[in-house]
Amino acid sequence: MTPTVQFEDIDVGHELPALRVTLSSAAVRDYALAARMPAGRFTSEEAARAEGLPGQIVPGNMSLALFARLLATTLPGTTLRRLSATFRALVHPGRALVVHGVVTEKHCTDHGDLLECDLVMESADGDRLVTGTATVRVPGSAGRGSGVGH
Repeated sequence: MTPTVQFEDIDVGHELPALRVTLSSAAVRDYALAARMPAGRFTSEEAARAEGLPGQIVPGNMSLALFARLLATTLPGTTLRRLSATFRALVHPGRALVVHGVVTEKHCTDHGDLLECDLVMESADGDRLVTGTATVRVPGSAGRGSGVGH
């Protein structure tokens, strides 16, 4: 079992180890269909081109799922409280992606100990495709009530 992250062990500037993934066209299609998003742009190259796109694209919520996966694997035991993203470019299947992040803030609140993170999904060439932010609650923290960041 993976040990749970401890609030005291994470500092501002802590780099989340990169998640490297290449999504296949079939995986994107299957995800879109399971998510009840049967639009052609998500299910085939030909249908996406018929819609004026350069080819099949990854649904935005699948990019969000990769951010959530990064957080779950690199900050084990935390609870995702908030996740947002800015989609800067189309994400295409079959291309290597690098998903990474950094802890930017720590807060002790009445609602628990919280970590704020900046997230990035890049192409293998370093092009930023999706950027985001997230708030995670560290387990076992009932909140210290100070409301002061660390």
